This record gives sequence, structure tokens and C-alpha cells, in this order.
Amino acid sequence: MRGRFAVGDPCHDRGVARTRYASDSGLTRRMLGTMGGLAVLYVVVAVVLVAVGFNAIFVVLIAGGMLFAQWWFSDSMALHSMRARVVTPEQAPQLHGIVDRLCVLADMPKPRVAVADTDIPNAFATGRTPDRAVVCVTTGLLRRLDRDELEGVLSHELAHVAHRDVTVMTVASFAAILAGLLIRTAMWGGVMRDRRDSNTALVFLAVLVVSAVVYVVSYVLTAALSRYRELAADRGGSLLTGNPRGLASALQKISGDVGQIPNQDLRQMEAVSALAFVPALGKGRGFDLARIFSSHPPLEKRLENLAQVSAELGQ
Repeated sequence: MRGRFAVGDPCHDRGVARTRYASDSGLTRRMLGTMGGLAVLYVVVAVVLVAVGFNAIFVVLIAGGMLFAQWWFSDSMALHSMRARVVTPEQAPQLHGIVDRLCVLADMPKPRVAVADTDIPNAFATGRTPDRAVVCVTTGLLRRLDRDELEGVLSHELAHVAHRDVTVMTVASFAAILAGLLIRTAMWGGVMRDRRDSNTALVFLAVLVVSAVVYVVSYVLTAALSRYRELAADRGGSLLTGNPRGLASALQKISGDVGQIPNQDLRQMEAVSALAFVPALGKGRGFDLARIFSSHPPLEKRLENLAQVSAELGQ
């Protein structure tokens, strides 16, 4: 049987995403640790705001409003940035057929299906809730993958939808947005408005340093969380199809092809790179420091993760 759980299976009825996600205790522990670190940063930012006399409520409301808009319109913004169009079953029967089958296996609402006309082989899923979700693939991806490989990619993207990863990553990015807003507020208002105060420069410097540190640390933690979510989606997607080899093959094929695409063309996917199946990055980004800031784990780590799934499935 291709799928590990069939409709009517007790494990299936408990909820595919919850069951598979909970079974990956190592990733769960690391994600909880990352969110704990981000919570500490929230407290640091709040303390700094109060200490320097900022209107903490005002700054938090502005940052929260920005974050809410980003979350609420996530699907529309992603589709617009990629110039993607939602397609009907008549326009893309094979694509819809695969999504239909995977949604039945996963017992989840079917998202909208979209296609972006670009030769860059990639895919992404976004949307504030499963009911508002959209899964988008590029024409370059459709041209390069066979059915098993395409099913592997789509099962990975549907895992993101089932796990509500857009909401998780939006919440996780709050500290970085708040720190960035704090820097701007410090520069254009607040401590900068009274230039006669001899302590103004020192206070401004302290705010700037703390905000920069919070921004960098929160970015690193959020990137780490994103990498963990990618591994969880690889695992959940391959368990759903029962075919981790198809996903591994797609990863190798897409990663190799992306490496041959000019940087100026890859910039087309910059806006959705963090959501994409593979990161839209150019060449010369292999140094270990770059991996710390990467939203995706390295290819070898993802393949190792899928090899473990294959062993669990007895393949």
C-alpha cells in the first residue's frame, strides 16, 4: 500500500498531521526550545521599551498590526509576488488529482491549487488557515518531475498546511519585527527628540545595540525553527505517501537544477523563498555561517532524514 494510513484507519481518524508530528519527539523538543528562546527575547524587548521610556503599548500594537496583516494576507501576497494563478481541475487535471488523493489520505480540506509560470523548479504552500490555504507549483517543477516525485513535493507542502506552519512562523518572527521597529522608533522619535539631554546619545546607543542583538538572535532562532519545520514536513509528507524515495529524488533533482539557474532569475522567488520547497538561493552560499541563517536544512540533512523514514517503513 502506498500510503501508510488509509481512510478509516484508527491512526488516520485521530488526525494525520497531529499523529505524525507528535511522533517526531526530537524535532518537537527542539522546536519547543526555539520558541522558549524567542519568548525570552520578547521579555528582553519589553524590558528595554519600558526602561528607556518608550510607549511600549504603542510599539507592540504597531508591530502586532504589521504581523497580523502579514499573516492575514499571506496567501494573496505570495501569489501576487509570484504572479501565480489559481487553476481549476479542468486546467490542471493531474495536479488536482494528486492533491485530491493526498487530502483524502490526510483527511484535510483541499487547498486551492495554483501555478506560477516560471522555469524555476519549486513549490510553496501558504495561507492563514487550512481553509484559506493555497499550494503553488511552478511550471518548471511540473516539467521536470515524474508523478511520484511531484506527489512527494505536494505531500511535503500539504504537511506545512496541516501543521499550520504559516501561523507558527509568523508568531516566531514577532521578536525580529519588534526589534526592527524599536530601532526605527529610537531613530525617529522617543529618545531622539530631546537632543539637549546629555544622556540621549548613550540611551540611543544602548537601544540600538540591544535591538540589533535581539534582531540577530531572533532571526537565527526563527531560521532554526524553519529548518526543523522543513524536516518535519519531509517526514510527515513521506509517511503520508509511504514513498520517501520519491521525495528524495525530487529534492536531488530540484536542488541540482536550482544551482544552475542564474541569480537574477532566482530573485523572482525571493519573496517566497522561506516558504519554498527548496530555498531560492544563488551560488556561493555554501559556507557554514550561511547555513545558520538559512531557512532550509542542507540537502544532505534532508536526505538523511528521509533515509531514516525509509528504514522505519522497511524499505
